[in-house]
Amino acid sequence: MALIQWYPGHISKAERQLKEQIKKVDVVLEVRDARIPLASHHPQVKEWIGEKPRILILNRVDMISDALRDEWGNWFRCQGEIPFFTNAKNGSGIKAIQKASQSAGIAINEHRHSRGMLPRPVRAVVIGFPNVGKSALINRLLKRKIVASARKAGVTRQLQWVRISDEIELLDAPGIIPLKLKNQEDALKLAICEDIGDAAYNNQEVAQSFVDLLVNLGTEAVLYSRYGIDPLEMTGEEFILQLAQLKYNNDLERVARQLLQDFRKGYLGTISLEYPPTISN
Repeated sequence: MALIQWYPGHISKAERQLKEQIKKVDVVLEVRDARIPLASHHPQVKEWIGEKPRILILNRVDMISDALRDEWGNWFRCQGEIPFFTNAKNGSGIKAIQKASQSAGIAINEHRHSRGMLPRPVRAVVIGFPNVGKSALINRLLKRKIVASARKAGVTRQLQWVRISDEIELLDAPGIIPLKLKNQEDALKLAICEDIGDAAYNNQEVAQSFVDLLVNLGTEAVLYSRYGIDPLEMTGEEFILQLAQLKYNNDLERVARQLLQDFRKGYLGTISLEYPPTISN
């Protein structure tokens, strides 16, 4: 499979600007994809934000099972983090984010008051990989559509401050992604979930690897249920070939795109591509 790499020019510029703006913010809202909460974590976030409070948001919770949501919640709490689960499409979990952000602001303004300074709105920045739902989350917090949002990577291309209320100001930043995707297993998951631009990968290769990944995770039954082909009897490449022959007039590209879209739109059901790591003794 060809190497998956994606780092368009606007991201490089946005990252430089973001590092400057982070100095001015009080709290960081890090948004990840609930289907891949580890693969969608930017490794440099902690380095950038230092000691600033961080609110961890796992968006698209509607696309994983309730049982897995609980497993991830327990796992993150064992790591000393409190995850907030959201569905930015319908607004689920948004009030808890607002409350957590305001709580951070109370502490900041108490500190300002102790130094004889006037209170001000808490300044928060929303960061994360492309297409994890940052802009949709901001629109939910605002209760109106004020920043561009779409289900594809690279829609937000510049930093933008928006006032949520008298208590909170939010900085919407373009998706940030490492210059080099060193972990290609994670890069594959990002491609399957459409959390990087489609110029980075070959649809047919990613679709084949998606089938193989579901088999490895033991969740391949969703493919048999939807397409009537048992992936356990073949490789991912053979699955795509057979599905193309049966239903798509031998059009391999069309079947690859359809398979990925069926997953991304939730037509295959609640499927995760990652599970909490087991703690070995």
